[in-house]
Amino acid sequence: MSEGYTSELWDFTYISVTQNNLQELKEVLAQWDDETKQLFYYNYGDLPYLLDIKVDEHLFRAPAQFWNSAYSCFTFGEVDLVPTIEEYTTLLRCPRI
Repeated sequence: MSEGYTSELWDFTYISVTQNNLQELKEVLAQWDDETKQLFYYNYGDLPYLLDIKVDEHLFRAPAQFWNSAYSCFTFGEVDLVPTIEEYTTLLRCPRI
């Protein structure tokens, strides 16, 4: 990109956050037998543990405003940051993606 370039993507970017009913998801998980739970953990790692994590909405919105959905990266000024698959799997403790 040329020096002084200003992206027009911000004019077209919209962030929408949708949250599922966590209690409903927990109830579905509680209905599973041990074999189903083991199969789920085998395929998706510790993903169900995320249901028990209290999310700080302000902390979540802070980096979300820098998310560039057109390029699937975070943009800070002229610097683009892209989390790697390894970083995602480490954060989610999910080795199989």
